[in-house]
Formats: sequence, C-alpha cells, structure tokens
Amino acid sequence: MKFIDEAKIFVQSGAGGNGCVSFRREKYVPRGGPDGGDGGNGGSVYLVGDKERETLYDLRLKPHNRAGRGQHGKGKKMYGRNGRDVSIHVPLGTLVLEEDRPLGEILKDGARLVAAQGGKGGRGNAHFVSSTNQAPRNAEEGTPGVTKTLKIVLKIISDIGIVGLPNAGKSTLLKAMTNARPRIDSYPFTTLNPNLGVLKSDTNSVVIADMPGIIEGAHEGKGIGLQFLRHIERTNLLIVLIDISASDPMNQYDALLNEFRQYKTELLEKSRVVVFNKIDLLDRVPQFDLKEKTFYISALKETGVDALVEHLENAN
Repeated sequence: MKFIDEAKIFVQSGAGGNGCVSFRREKYVPRGGPDGGDGGNGGSVYLVGDKERETLYDLRLKPHNRAGRGQHGKGKKMYGRNGRDVSIHVPLGTLVLEEDRPLGEILKDGARLVAAQGGKGGRGNAHFVSSTNQAPRNAEEGTPGVTKTLKIVLKIISDIGIVGLPNAGKSTLLKAMTNARPRIDSYPFTTLNPNLGVLKSDTNSVVIADMPGIIEGAHEGKGIGLQFLRHIERTNLLIVLIDISASDPMNQYDALLNEFRQYKTELLEKSRVVVFNKIDLLDRVPQFDLKEKTFYISALKETGVDALVEHLENAN
C-alpha cells in the first residue's frame, strides 16, 4: 500500500430529526392529549486510532464522508431513530487540522476524535404541555449537521529515529538492528518513506524508524525535507548517522543539526547518539570528540552494532 502522510477530507454530520406534533386519537380515550415524539439525533463523524494502519492512503481514496440524518418523531411518543455514525480509521500519530487550526490528535489505539458532531433531534409537542397550554401545537425542528474540510497529517510515532544524509546507510542499519526488510540500494533517496522496525528485548520492544534522507535546505521544503522533518518530531531519541568514508564527515553532522535548528529548535533538545557508519571502507578510523555518545560501526558487516543495540535498549 502506498505511503501517504497527508490528506484532505470532507466530513458532513447528519441533521437532527424534527419533533412531531400529534394528539392521541383513540376510542374511549377522551382528551387524549399531545403525544408527539422527539426527532432522532443526527449521526456524527469520528476519527478512530487504528494501530494496524500505517498510512493515510484510504483517506485519499475516499475523501468524502457523510453521516446519516436523524429520523423525525412520530405520534404515540415514538422517537425518531438516530442517524448512522461514520468512523474513519487512521494511523496513530494523526494530527487533525481545520483551517490550519489544530482540532486534535490521535495517539492511542481506539482513541476517538469527533470530526463533525451530529445535529440534535427536536422535541415533540408532548414536551410543551403546561397548565396554560394543554394542547400545544408546536414542536422543535432538529438542528442541522455541520460540514467541514479537514487536513489530516500523519506524524509517525516511534521510539527512535535514524536520520542522516542520503546514502548514509540508514536502511542497512535498521535491517541490522531489527526484523525490518527495507529497500536497500547504492544510490541516494532509496528511502522515500519512513520504514519501521522493532527492536525486541527480554523486557520491552522499541520501535525504530528509518527516515527519508535529508539534504541541505530541507527545512525550506527542498527534496522531501518537510516530510522527513515532520516525522522525527515524535521520536524520543535520534540516531544521527554519518558516513565516515566521506571527505568531511563533520560537515554532515553540522548540516543535519542546522536543518533541525532551522525547522524547529526543539529538535535539538531531543536525546541523540552519533553513529559513524561504513568503517569497513577505511584502513584507519578517525576519532571525533563530540558531546553525544558516539559509536563507530559497519552496518553492512554488522560490526559494532551489538554495542549500539545494547545502549539503545538501556536508553529506552
């Protein structure tokens, strides 16, 4: 299924049914009185968190979602049936926006967010009896439903995010650490969508995301930058992956941190480790003095990966 992390949908809730004006008309029951029933409530549109979903692809296929209207009330105090609700299943990490204003977000499986509230059913004339009005001939109309255009944005939820320039070896590292099987090739931008893997230990499971490669100017939308940067906002820890075989590895480190700073300074406050990859391509491995915890590995040969995995398990 194609990975889609942004969609526009149109939702419409149902109108409430009208209340009924009715009087009892039964043999041997004089002055039966008003017995108009209430209208049913209109159906609502809900967004529901679903841990089995990983993309907004279905929302692109079916952008229009309309709930049912409530039925009108009837005589003999018969209430109208409520309108049919509509539930739209979305991945965890979904942010809902209405005219660029956050309406809510869905972070847990089964969590429900009201996207469009159904109209309220009107009251029948049985509700309007009083000492001065024994035969009311009025009832309430149901309130209308609402129509909204919503922007749905997915920010994947992962414990750890692997970030780096194109071809730094992110997918290879994810494969070496977890059960994931991402697409791997020797050219940049093999990873166009986040890949997820699970690092399992005796005590817990850690979700790791291999993010699309970043280039300078990503915070301005160059390449697939904004899509990439959005997905690292919800990670707890970042693996900054550097290709140590490049001419100046520290240029990569500085470029990545600069993109974080330009996009959202909060990204710099996240816990992170720096991993220098591709040591198998060098005869002599240079050492760099950084304030972060640093590892030197070959993801392809799986050299040094065990020490990194042990650190990540303890960090989470």
